[in-house]
Amino acid sequence: MKRNISTFVGARIREYRKRSRLTQKELGEKVGVKHNTISSYENGTNEAEQEILFSIAEVLNVSVNDFFPSTENEHPEIKELSNFYAINEQSYDYYNTNISAGLPVNVDGITHCETISIPDAVMGKHAGNKDTFILRVNGDSMNKIIPNGSLIAVKPIPLETLKNGDMVVFSDEHKYSVKSYFKTSDTLIFKPNSTNNDHHDQTYKLDTDITIHGKVVLYIVELD
Repeated sequence: MKRNISTFVGARIREYRKRSRLTQKELGEKVGVKHNTISSYENGTNEAEQEILFSIAEVLNVSVNDFFPSTENEHPEIKELSNFYAINEQSYDYYNTNISAGLPVNVDGITHCETISIPDAVMGKHAGNKDTFILRVNGDSMNKIIPNGSLIAVKPIPLETLKNGDMVVFSDEHKYSVKSYFKTSDTLIFKPNSTNNDHHDQTYKLDTDITIHGKVVLYIVELD
């Protein structure tokens, strides 16, 4: 029965890929796998992991549910697998305010917490980590990596574990920003990564009262 499920899902992937006028190579490049891996999915000889299946659905502009049958009389194993992909998600703290990806901006009291549900397949290895919280980015100073409007997942970690180049959310009093972190013997440097050359490094002495709230471990962006 497992082969039948893989064959069904593979046929749907092929159908939506062709409808989107993409080759297997083009689809593979967009989701980060080789074209022969896409071929194995479509032939039913290999089963896509959750994260890859969600990426394929996003690229093809369909719901992951579209890869599975929707009629009530389908085999229970198919419906169980479909439900697993569709509803296996968890809630995370979401601070509904824009964090600057430009110059630090005043964020008055980043304390109002809502919740947001995100599929485990999207959160990957961070799924279920209740310390991780979600913010939204505003600005273009990190747009080579994190486009304006992206949701970011931020994980608090010990400062001594930060590495140069990690993306962090930091604040100077109530001025919050997201940048790439670098540390020298006496200086903290927060670097942009932007197509806009107007953005420059932000440099602070180590004894400056800077708070690093966590490392950006994931970003989620709407393409349309």
